[in-house]
Amino acid sequence: MGTVITWWGHATCTVEDSGVRVLTDPVFVRRLAHLRRRRGQVPPPEAYVADAVLVSHLHSDHLHLRSLTRLAPGTRLIVPRGAERSVPGLRRLDARRNPSGLRITEVEAGDEVEIGALRVRAVPARHDGRRLPVGPHRSPALGFVISGASRTYFAGDTGLFDGMADAVGPVDVALLPVGGWGPHLGPGHLDAGRAARALADLAPSAAVPVHFGTYWPIGLDGVRPHEFYAPGDEFVRHAARLAPKVTVHLLRHGESARPEAGL
Repeated sequence: MGTVITWWGHATCTVEDSGVRVLTDPVFVRRLAHLRRRRGQVPPPEAYVADAVLVSHLHSDHLHLRSLTRLAPGTRLIVPRGAERSVPGLRRLDARRNPSGLRITEVEAGDEVEIGALRVRAVPARHDGRRLPVGPHRSPALGFVISGASRTYFAGDTGLFDGMADAVGPVDVALLPVGGWGPHLGPGHLDAGRAARALADLAPSAAVPVHFGTYWPIGLDGVRPHEFYAPGDEFVRHAARLAPKVTVHLLRHGESARPEAGL
């Protein structure tokens, strides 16, 4: 069947490869603190089904505890090193403490985990990986390369950094963040233009833009709405100029792509 990528919104994707389902940064709610889902329905129960879940960093729009409780007991959960120490609520979901919990594995850049027929390698990201914007840096932000029939790079949240392509290695598909959830992107993020530059360096055969057009702060509907609606289309335009050999799949929420088939 090959690899199938489904985008559920924000950074939440399902990667199906070699009969294994891997879910990234699951967020299954309409409202998240001061953010409201403005596009797409909350992912349906089929999105909760996964053999393993990858969490790129500890920010609550990527490591969302309530969403993790919707996963089946015993699901494999891969998180950055130090996550349980930094997020006490995560400990209550650990199968070593909770019989109906998740099998949690902490990793750092360079570590590899086998999930059925797949191999998942943690790679570095340039982003503040802390749960809160204060306190010590205990957990790194990560990306992941999922290797099976294809090599799929899930970038999580990251900015451009020297040696990025070498750190990630050869990949066939890149899931790249191209926006955010507010009118301004801080350091350690990719906008559409920087994501296209990363794409040119990574040189996969296909890409799917993510992390845009889903959540927006309540009460800021009229503040720079272009930053909410436009990043996906802008990424397509920049990618056509900087990485013309890469096929970009601009998905709507809940849509899937089969990159190797060009669909």
